[in-house]
Amino acid sequence: MKIATYREFWPYYLREHSDPRTRAIHYVGTLLSLVFLALLIATRNPWFVPVTLISGYGPAWIGHFFIEKNRPATFQYPLWSLVSDYRMAATWAMGHLGEELARAGVSTR
Repeated sequence: MKIATYREFWPYYLREHSDPRTRAIHYVGTLLSLVFLALLIATRNPWFVPVTLISGYGPAWIGHFFIEKNRPATFQYPLWSLVSDYRMAATWAMGHLGEELARAGVSTR
């Protein structure tokens, strides 16, 4: 079934990241991508474009293929997935991810 709205996508995204190890790997990739994006902007060095993409997507895909054993949402919903990577990291950093996971039906125990 195709997801039609971002409101429907967010809980799906969280369920696809039910293992805390996958989320931790995503946080590392998200942080690295932000660092390299800042370096890209600061230096305008085009070599940071692939480094930014690989640092963000590489760890996330490893988590999906080897921990969750599912297909990354990026393949079907690239923009919503990108937004959700940063949203999940920010929600976690603010201490509210547990609430969001519970609403999505993800057990945190």
